Amino acid sequence: MIIAIVDFDTAAADRAAALAQVDSVRDEVRAMPGNVAYRAYASREDETRVTVIHEWDDEESFAGYLKSDSFARSGEVLRPMMVGSPVSRRFRADLLETVA
Repeated sequence: MIIAIVDFDTAAADRAAALAQVDSVRDEVRAMPGNVAYRAYASREDETRVTVIHEWDDEESFAGYLKSDSFARSGEVLRPMMVGSPVSRRFRADLLETVA
């Protein structure tokens, strides 16, 4: 499993638009082969931070997302709103269990 956590900042006035963009591609990303989860969060600590968490079955699936039109379109919209560079941390993980 691949887990990617992406953090970026916008101007406070742009954060709602950035979240709307991330939300607008959620269903498309969720429908991609190998996607397990795709979630966006607004920071509770400040009014500029956005975090997106992805979970993918494998590196091949995640690589497909990175080459997708959805990823490119989001970048075109989000990059101009970003203050500074985004930070993407990517992890290989093993699911131990799902408790419901």
